Amino acid sequence: MQLITYLTFAGNCEEAINFYKEALGGKIIQLSHMGEGPMEVPEHLKGKVMHSRLQIGESVLYMSDNFDPESIHQGNNVHLSLQIDDATELEKLFTNLSAGGKIVRPLEKQFWGAIFGMFVDKFGIHWMMNCELKKELALN
Repeated sequence: MQLITYLTFAGNCEEAINFYKEALGGKIIQLSHMGEGPMEVPEHLKGKVMHSRLQIGESVLYMSDNFDPESIHQGNNVHLSLQIDDATELEKLFTNLSAGGKIVRPLEKQFWGAIFGMFVDKFGIHWMMNCELKKELALN
């Protein structure tokens, strides 16, 4: 299991990732835009960041823009993201941590070959959980 900080922006993620890269001496190891994926995306969002990863020393910071920039407010733009290797463990931890909280996005298979879900726990902490599927499972 790996715990990753995930920052969400209201449309200026690419500016932020470049700022943090320069300020912290980081290296961009992934940068994909919303228009590059298989989802239908409004024209004004196609150039926005769908997902990025910035290597900072031994750590990696995940960042993206939000589909609904109006919904981003200070405090809800930072998520803890758990990368889990086992789907059964993912379901158990998702159930345990979301108890008493609010599920934002239930666990579901995603186009990037993973099971993914989001919730806010009972203390107001925003979480994302992701489990990469083996290639043969991702195709089902």
